[in-house]
Amino acid sequence: MSIFSRRRKAAREQGPEGDATVADDLDADLDDPGDESDVTVDDEPVEEAERDPLTGPFDITEVDGPEGRIDLGSLWLTGVEGLELRLEMDQATSSVIAATLVLGESAAQLQAFAAPRSSGIWREIRREIAASISGQGGTADEVDGPLGTELRVRMPSAGPDGRTVFAPARFLGVDGPRWFLRVVLSGRAAIDEGEAATLLDVVKQTVVVRGQEPMAPREMLPLGLPSDETPVLPEPESPSLNPFERGPEITEVR
Repeated sequence: MSIFSRRRKAAREQGPEGDATVADDLDADLDDPGDESDVTVDDEPVEEAERDPLTGPFDITEVDGPEGRIDLGSLWLTGVEGLELRLEMDQATSSVIAATLVLGESAAQLQAFAAPRSSGIWREIRREIAASISGQGGTADEVDGPLGTELRVRMPSAGPDGRTVFAPARFLGVDGPRWFLRVVLSGRAAIDEGEAATLLDVVKQTVVVRGQEPMAPREMLPLGLPSDETPVLPEPESPSLNPFERGPEITEVR
């Protein structure tokens, strides 16, 4: 795994010309549930799949230590051949706000948040994401995925010829002990199960470090830069993928 970029938050605010709005909208939803009147997901009760502590993602109490993982504070990440790590920074505070794993033409953005001790929050957050996306003219469908119920979405934007195009993405959530892990798959992984499989294997090996300090539900768990002791491989010579640039799109023909 190579650490090759520290993206500033301002660089993600690309509006309709990129996929950054997908992640940014969820960040807003985590802070403010907003109006759920336009939710497009099924209103029938959904049986939530419980996290398997034997297959991950893991809580810090379920592992003996980083065991070769890269320590980013609240997230310990493992790697595979060809995997690259991009850290996104908040320009105002110079703090790390997300970790993005890039493999080939696919990317997975990871963030962890505090959650109540008594119950998970993924079901509620799914509805809020769906409401936000449908409110922009996109679509959001609940499906059973490798980590439980997930959202497969199409985000609308204006194409170069003025037509509406839709960028696909997958939102996955994992409720852990007092934490919630959010994963956004983009690029080829959003439409190809085979392309997503390796990234999801890395996600399953992720360890979440909640900490003991009191935190409000949905407050982001702090991320940090890797320590000097963390082994870092040389950067690849080939150009790296920006997961927030335009990926696969579907043109709407009227």
